[in-house]
Amino acid sequence: EAVAADWMLEFACCCLCRHFREGGSAEFRRWRDVAQALINGLSKIPTHQKKTVYLCQLLIRIEKGKNLESHFEKDQRISPLESALSFWTLLEKEEIKLEKLHEDIHRLIQIQIIAVHMEKGYFKEAAEALERLFTDSDTDKPLRMKLATVIKSKDPYVPLLQSFSYNLLMSKIKSYIQLFMTEKETNFLLQAATKQVESEGVGAPALPDRTGNVNENHPWNLKTKQRWVLSILVLRDMLETCRSGVDSSLGWVHVDCLPGLNSLQNVEKQADASACGRRRQRWTYKEDLALKSGIKEFGVGNWAKILVHGNFNNRTSVMLKDRWRTLCRIN
Repeated sequence: EAVAADWMLEFACCCLCRHFREGGSAEFRRWRDVAQALINGLSKIPTHQKKTVYLCQLLIRIEKGKNLESHFEKDQRISPLESALSFWTLLEKEEIKLEKLHEDIHRLIQIQIIAVHMEKGYFKEAAEALERLFTDSDTDKPLRMKLATVIKSKDPYVPLLQSFSYNLLMSKIKSYIQLFMTEKETNFLLQAATKQVESEGVGAPALPDRTGNVNENHPWNLKTKQRWVLSILVLRDMLETCRSGVDSSLGWVHVDCLPGLNSLQNVEKQADASACGRRRQRWTYKEDLALKSGIKEFGVGNWAKILVHGNFNNRTSVMLKDRWRTLCRIN
């Protein structure tokens, strides 16, 4: 049950992210309710799920950011964006690689907390929110002073609020989501499949690294190997369904009942065909240049960021890492 709950929460978060990016409000609300129900069912947040839970809670609050009648905290003075800021702060503590993006989003949420109050004409409430945001007088003093001046002007259209707009905040959060989703696509399937095998009590070994390289000579029994490959394919299809926008038709089906996947032979043929398809996709000169340029800008190891900012043809961050190793050997 714990493994299934993990998968469901990951999947709900992926759907939530996609509909947030695409602006599908009805589907977003649907997956918001699913994610919230799963989160409420946790007795405590597992360490490996902290980022997922924090991101879900952040997006749920950001989506209601301009609705001051919505409340997520017992203290009803706390706006949705103030509540969102608390979860963004928790997310920042879980990561160290995205310092600039973290700072930008943190500042934008702070500014928009004030801007949303002022747009509604709640200038007193804006001043009170400012006091809550900057409890230490030395904390980001320049921004605090600028926002205090803006509140005194009672003008919601001053250049500061226009330059750091709500649309810019949404754009930055969508950039963060893209990085999060790229990371999940490369890691989630193998990790979850390994947990599935181990939960069956058959003693499958942990995967050696994120590249998905498996020792074919390892003496797994037939049932173990079948369940591992089936789990990979099922989870892959779940994420593909999420990305393609037909998640409403997804059913939670036991892998042994899936049509066309009942025999190990059929599964292995599909896996081999997929692997061969990727091997046939040669790296182009332009892709190599994009990879080298990304490494120069972001550094070795930041494959998700390089993937998002580079012009690659249907690649994953794992492929980028493997290609860089190949280029290093060639050089």
